[in-house]
Amino acid sequence: MTKQREIGIRELYQQDPVRADELVFGRRAGPNRRGFLRGAGLAAMSAAVGAAIPFHRNMPAGLIPAALAESKDDFKLEGKDGLSVLNDRPVNAETPAHLLDDAITPISRHFVRNNGLVPDRARSMEAGDWTLTIDGEVATPLTLTLDEIKKKFKPVTHQLQIECGGNGRAAFNPPAKGNQWTVGAIGCSEWTGVPMRDLFKAAGIKDSAVYTGYYGEDVHLSGKPDKVVISRGAPIAKMMEPHTLLAYQMNGQDIPFWHGFPARIVAPGWPGSVSGKWVKRIWIRKEVHDGPKMTGTSYRVPWFPPEPGEKVEKKDWRIIESMPVKSLITFPETGTTVTGKTLDVRGHAWAGDNAVKRLDLTMDFGASWVEAKLEKPKNPYAWQHWQAELTFPSKGYYEIWARATDDKGRMQPFAVTWNGKGYLNNSMHRVAVKVVV
Repeated sequence: MTKQREIGIRELYQQDPVRADELVFGRRAGPNRRGFLRGAGLAAMSAAVGAAIPFHRNMPAGLIPAALAESKDDFKLEGKDGLSVLNDRPVNAETPAHLLDDAITPISRHFVRNNGLVPDRARSMEAGDWTLTIDGEVATPLTLTLDEIKKKFKPVTHQLQIECGGNGRAAFNPPAKGNQWTVGAIGCSEWTGVPMRDLFKAAGIKDSAVYTGYYGEDVHLSGKPDKVVISRGAPIAKMMEPHTLLAYQMNGQDIPFWHGFPARIVAPGWPGSVSGKWVKRIWIRKEVHDGPKMTGTSYRVPWFPPEPGEKVEKKDWRIIESMPVKSLITFPETGTTVTGKTLDVRGHAWAGDNAVKRLDLTMDFGASWVEAKLEKPKNPYAWQHWQAELTFPSKGYYEIWARATDDKGRMQPFAVTWNGKGYLNNSMHRVAVKVVV
């Protein structure tokens, strides 16, 4: 007799969400993609989320309730507070949404994304003989120590958001390979350093310069010292943007080892992989960089929307640049019990190279929307804080969804186009609450 493998509700919904609806709650999708949830199915779902669902008629078919969607065990990571560790070699860890409530992300709550192992120099927090070399398409190649960089160039300080290109990968169906980030591979800390363009100008950047390629001190998982872990880059125009930095401080102190001590690139608004850590060389090139994880399908998406599961030829993949508009609900935490009919809701929104123009919330599965109060960014590339008050019509189970719109009119979707690498998921964030009075 074949032994059956038990699977959780999240995995079941990842495999086939509409079929999962039938198996778990007996719900079938109608022609308008709404789920006919009644009787035993409605009772089962209400029991699962812990309350009646006033707007169950509006609930899309194949939708795992938010109360059940975010369930991960927390592990402790040195210097981090409450992050969920996705894997430990290399270390990758994300921050639960409710721990990202601060206006400026504390170091202890900034996500960690590594492709290799942290170099010994970073762990010792001693710069020692560290230097940065800038060469290639420049008139005068530079090699600078950290002290020389601090003395010769004027520092700036900006709040800058960094987001992993795979943030949200766990929600793709069919599942995409890679770290299964939910929503917490994002942070907006305060970074101090030198604008990259000042360094390039000092080196005499040539008109022939097209792209950059960085090299860091991180150690390949094989342990081979001559094997490069990751070497990505960006067009010269992005690197010359005044908010792209060679940073050496994070929130007013030396950059911690997890985040690139003694210095790193911060290229905000683009995938975090462009913001190389532990950087030791920036190669200015006259063609698009071709280092490890810069070619093939790495950090690329198809130029057309593929069918779920469709194989896309390598020639049809394009390098990811500006990240899409997105938002996060940081209060309340999903699973919160609300006493009373009103609730203050807050969070952040961001839009890659662009600004967020509007933030809307719904508590009835999209039947109606409430516009939130949206603050201006502290500076370009800082995330924007928002707040709203919601009034519930009765007690029961509710889902709060957040939807941001950028200054180009691009709006967060409920669900995004699938791609095989699991990149750029900017679907609406949602949290579950139970109103008891």
